[in-house]
Amino acid sequence: MAGKHRHYRLLEDRDVNLWYGNVAEGSVITADTSLRRLGLFCEFVGKSPKDLLSLSEKEINDLLMEFVRDFRNAPDKNGDRNQHSGTYMAAMIKPVRSWLSFNGITATRKVKIAGQNSRPSLKDERVPTQDELRNIFLAGDARERLACAMMAFTGMRPQVLGNYRGTDGLRISDIKDIRIGKGGIEILKEPVRIVIRSELSKKENEYFSFLGPEGAKYLKLYIEERMNQGEIIEDGSPVIAPAKKGIRGSAVFISTTNIGDLIRGTIRRSGLKQRPYVLRKYFDTQLLQAESKTGLRRDYRVFWMGHTGDMEHEYTLNHGILPDSLIEDMRSAYARSLKFLETEEHAMKEEDYVKQLRESAIMAIEVMAGISFSDEEKEKLYSASPEEFQERLRDLAKDRQAMALNNGNRHKTIPEGDLEEYLNSGWELVQIYPRGDKAVVRLP
Repeated sequence: MAGKHRHYRLLEDRDVNLWYGNVAEGSVITADTSLRRLGLFCEFVGKSPKDLLSLSEKEINDLLMEFVRDFRNAPDKNGDRNQHSGTYMAAMIKPVRSWLSFNGITATRKVKIAGQNSRPSLKDERVPTQDELRNIFLAGDARERLACAMMAFTGMRPQVLGNYRGTDGLRISDIKDIRIGKGGIEILKEPVRIVIRSELSKKENEYFSFLGPEGAKYLKLYIEERMNQGEIIEDGSPVIAPAKKGIRGSAVFISTTNIGDLIRGTIRRSGLKQRPYVLRKYFDTQLLQAESKTGLRRDYRVFWMGHTGDMEHEYTLNHGILPDSLIEDMRSAYARSLKFLETEEHAMKEEDYVKQLRESAIMAIEVMAGISFSDEEKEKLYSASPEEFQERLRDLAKDRQAMALNNGNRHKTIPEGDLEEYLNSGWELVQIYPRGDKAVVRLP
């Protein structure tokens, strides 16, 4: 088991084992943390988990109150008497209540803990600037740089790159818009789309984010470095692999703890002291700026970070399938936000950016109007001036939609009584039948 500690001996008790297994159904991380904290609580109060079940309700409530009073200034493992935070003490009591509840016992008295909603260790944590993020990248090797970039540029959590037990993680097949060949990795479209499978998502919901040119460059360099060392890269290969080539066959993925360690070490070498998770906060903070300055939709930012919201609901409701037009609009919105995320002064080439915007506009018109432009028509639109592009796109859409409404024919015979309505709608009169009961109209 990952993260083994001395309190695993408690699992020898059948009832504790059942409780642990039940908690693990929701989250193995929570189960391991709860077991450790239950063990620490029992050590501190001098009782076993089974002893707690034999106490009366008053005795249990008194024990919890005494724990809060005595534990706040208890020495830590190094003998230092640094005051424990209210948040930490509340976290220590939570698994005790869970263990009691699992056995049908409820501690009814509310235990007040000063500062249980504050996080003193994080209150002064500052999000890195773009220049500081560049220094972080410079402090790492190819693997460390990519791990940091994945968090800072996509907003993913560390456990996406490698899960708690190191049995799964982000795979090459999860990165769309790339192709792996004998000569290396080819970027087919930028920004690159990255799918976070439900197995790797904290909330067990599949979602996706994007990675711009700078991050894609780091990805290419790291994967090709592994290929040059003789590693065979396949769809199931991990994006972040163990550092030593010799152990990659037996340990394909690395654990969340090791992901955190390699990112933390890179941040420390850059001269900063923040936690690895601050890179995810960087993504969130920078896109908040993009919301106000580029019109980025808040729903997009929330979705890219794996939070539940309107976009996530639509994605789930449609079984992970969103219209191509919406995906491309999200891609364009992400591209416009790159200047807030990336540390290199390139983002996208102007002509590529313009073409991507036009591709999104053309695709949206096709979907809404139910039409399809030919490749030749698209190429003409890509090279047109802004004014010509708008006018040509509008004319093509109107023409194709009108043609679709008339089964592809430009002429139409209508009752004479409907002539005024058709003329008002933009049709042109060709002739009126001699008897005067019908008329022929055509599309302009």
